[in-house]
Amino acid sequence: MSSQASHHPTDQTRRAGRALDAANFFLADVRDGLGPYLAVYLLTEQHWDEARIGLVMSIATIAGIVAQTPAGALIDATRAKRLAMVIAAIMVTLASLSLPLFPSFLPVAISQGIAQAAAVVFPPAIAAVSLGIFGHAAFTRRIGRNETFNHAGNAVAAGLAGLSAYWFGPTVVFYLLAAMAAASLVSILAIPARAIDHDLARGLHDADTGDQPEQPSGLAVLLTCRPLLVFAVCVVLFHLSNAAMLPLVGQKLALQDKNMGTSLMSACIVAAQIVMVPFAMLVGAKADRWGHKRFFLAALLILPIRGALYTISDNPFWLVGVQLLDGVGAGIFGAIFPVIVADLMRNTGRFNVAQGAVITAQSIGAALSTTLAGLVVVGAGYSAAFITLGAVAAIGAIVCLLALPETRHGAVRAQGKTAAPASVIAAE
Repeated sequence: MSSQASHHPTDQTRRAGRALDAANFFLADVRDGLGPYLAVYLLTEQHWDEARIGLVMSIATIAGIVAQTPAGALIDATRAKRLAMVIAAIMVTLASLSLPLFPSFLPVAISQGIAQAAAVVFPPAIAAVSLGIFGHAAFTRRIGRNETFNHAGNAVAAGLAGLSAYWFGPTVVFYLLAAMAAASLVSILAIPARAIDHDLARGLHDADTGDQPEQPSGLAVLLTCRPLLVFAVCVVLFHLSNAAMLPLVGQKLALQDKNMGTSLMSACIVAAQIVMVPFAMLVGAKADRWGHKRFFLAALLILPIRGALYTISDNPFWLVGVQLLDGVGAGIFGAIFPVIVADLMRNTGRFNVAQGAVITAQSIGAALSTTLAGLVVVGAGYSAAFITLGAVAAIGAIVCLLALPETRHGAVRAQGKTAAPASVIAAE
């Protein structure tokens, strides 16, 4: 079905592309749940102390990490990928809307654990549906487009949340999330079920080559595929470096001006999301030609530069300006990540569980990042922490350069078959 769709863009393929655009836009807010706004709400409206807030956030994070790989395995195995996303969106929304009703510790911890565990279904499911509809030939372009709409959705949601919270107080964020969730459900259900080739969606056969293994590889492929392990190490180092940088900048801004701290933090987030849009588009348009490894290496190399620039000045506008580089690195990383995993897992049938496993590793890196940064700040100050985080990414860049092969498949073959990808891209 997919190979046919690749060569002859149908109304169904076009409709699926538009529905995916909308789903990525509206899910941007739902995927993160209440995220950064949860802490603000619990602190200002419910008068929790920082230790209880930190504990709830940690419980939620751990629930997400534990659910990640099983979520990938579920998306590989099920043909009800749209239903899985619908159920996850409903669970995230109900969990978040329950907060004002049950604001004591245990219900909040349970609801946020459920929300985080449900939200991890979205990244593998969106990538799988994209691969199942558009095939490998147009996958990079489609993922770039997905990420473009995702970052645009994040920027719009953060802007709306900031403005509406200013006028109506922090509780309005709950209603905004519910509205986005309702729109995301409509978008997901608008994806035509028949357009998805479920074998192709899990990377089980390749319409370009005609290779069609009968059965998925064993899960041992996750441990025996050396380039996947090297990629996982690089991804862990990327997040070990990146995750703590924005919170550290937020702390520096808040130390200078408590009242402006939150507003500047929102400005950082919105500005970075806006910068991510063109870089996600660039990956989609050029990665197949320029090389997938080259883009990933660029994302890693931006982090040491960011770390060094943060140490130059404490001026709030300088710090927010440097934070724009986060948009460059994260914009490239978000778009190239599923593309490289799809490259490495071609013909194994384990694309989504591999995504889940690498995201689990990256989540552990991100969780350790704030601990590492906190210890260095206490011992040696903010500048030392930024330099340390930058050095971690530099190590990742060296590993990537020396040990990760170029993952792009059949660059030569693609030149002989330009008709297929071009026709699918036209369909979008």
